[in-house]
Formats: sequence, structure tokens, C-alpha cells
Amino acid sequence: MNSADLGGAGPSPGGSIPRLDFNPPEERIPGFEIINLATLHERRRRRRPDAVHRVDFHTLTLVTEGSGEHAVDFVTYPCRPGTLLWIRPGQVQRFVRPGTANGTHLLFTPAFPPHSSSADRLVNEWYGPACWQLGASPDYAVLSTLLGQLRAEYGRPEQAVSAEILQLLLATVLLQIDRLPHPDGGGDPHAGGEVYTRFRTELELSYAATRRAADYAHRLGYTVKTLTRACTAATGQPVKHVIDGRVALEAQRLLAHTDEPVATIARHLGFPEPTNFGKFFTRHTGLAPGAFRLAHQGRQ
Repeated sequence: MNSADLGGAGPSPGGSIPRLDFNPPEERIPGFEIINLATLHERRRRRRPDAVHRVDFHTLTLVTEGSGEHAVDFVTYPCRPGTLLWIRPGQVQRFVRPGTANGTHLLFTPAFPPHSSSADRLVNEWYGPACWQLGASPDYAVLSTLLGQLRAEYGRPEQAVSAEILQLLLATVLLQIDRLPHPDGGGDPHAGGEVYTRFRTELELSYAATRRAADYAHRLGYTVKTLTRACTAATGQPVKHVIDGRVALEAQRLLAHTDEPVATIARHLGFPEPTNFGKFFTRHTGLAPGAFRLAHQGRQ
């Protein structure tokens, strides 16, 4: 539950997926908390332990012992010593099998990292890898040390803990994560440069309003060719595929995790005709909307 109370969760835009605000039981430092993963699971056991939800903040988890499973947007990741998870605002997640996994669980709002740091860019990107399997690598050792320093500072007496030190240490953690190789060998978002970063920001704002690459190019002051070049460099896919992929992801989320009628979901995502939405969804997932919903809701 990421340290928030499910009872205070509100519906997410365009659906009824529970959404958790940053609301720790005891907020020692505004916008920041660091706890044991086992403590988080203990809080969850008092309510529904496997509830699907979104969060309005970031969570970083470094597993140090035990095992379990965690699902993020239809991908289930095994959790074992050396597993690093980064869940971003808006992503849909579920603790499939908390198991015996323990480690460090860090929560922070998008406003918490220092804005003067380039880490601020990482926080404002809604996309990116969710899981790395670091094992006992040097990268794991570096991150473990940095998180230990965060815990030590956070654990100081309340009047002595420094929010600025926490912010700077967190920025270092994020920049260190940014150095990690892409876990699935996929594209490199940095290869798309500022063009790709601006495009993804606009896409997140407008994916339900338009799927036309020309509209994004016009809004951003680029040509479609420029957007395609940036998207291909970053993801290996042209701009239209990136746009449609974002729409398809939201459609999957709403079909799997809400009871909204298919026609309502279609309208929310910019399809006036449900039949056109059905063709689009089937083309991207291989299943009709109803079949996809039946398959995924039956697993929850």
C-alpha cells in the first residue's frame, strides 16, 4: 500500500482503479519516507494484501533478503536479493506474492528531489524500467550503501534530520540508477534527447485526446519526421507506434482493473465508436476488449 491508507484512495482519472496519495502514518519529513519492506507488508496485511492500485508518488525498493513477486502493468517480476523496483506515479501495481522478501522501501513525492539537480528530470518522467536484477553486482553494493546513508539520516532525532541531505542523497540514488543498463536490452530514452523528453511529456497529457503524430508535432514545434527520428532512437519504434502503445496500455489498465463498460472506456480514450476501439485494441493485443477483460479479471 506504499504507506498510504487504501481507505483514503480516490478513483484515478477515467476509471475506478484505487489511487493512493502520499500519506504515511507519521510524516517526519514532508514528501519522504523510508521503511523496511517487511513493515510495508505488515501494514498491507491489515487490509487487502493483493489490491491493485496506482500511486501518486514514487517508490524505490531494494530487496536484500527473501523472495516474492510484484506485478507492474501486466508484468510480474520475481523479487529476490538484488532486485530493484522503481514504481512511478500512475503505474498500476499489485503485490502478487509478498512472500518473505525484505529490504529497503523508499517513498517520495515528485516535488521532493532538488529541482536544481538533473535528477529532477528523472522524477518527472512517467516512463522507464520498473525492475532491475542486480544480484551481488557492484551496482547493488553502491545503491545499498547510498540507501544505508539515507536510512541513517532519516533515523536521526526529528529535530536533527536534514531534509536537504535527504534530497541530495536521493538525487545521487536516482542518478546512480540512471547509469544502470536497460534491464531488457531495450532502447535508451536518452538517445532521443530533448525532443523525445518533450514528446513523452505531451503524450502523457494528450494521449486520450489525439493519436495523430501530426498533432504532437504541431504542438511541440517539430516535424513528424523529427519526432519519428527521436522515438526510433529512444525506443526502436516510430512515433505512431509509441502513441498507440500508450493508448493501448491505458486501455488494458481500465479493462483489467475496472468495471467501466467498454463503450465508456472507448470514449475516454478518444474513440467515439466502440467498434473502432475494438479493432484498435485487438490489433495491439491480439484479444478483443471483452476477452482481455475476462482473462485478466479472472486472475485477480
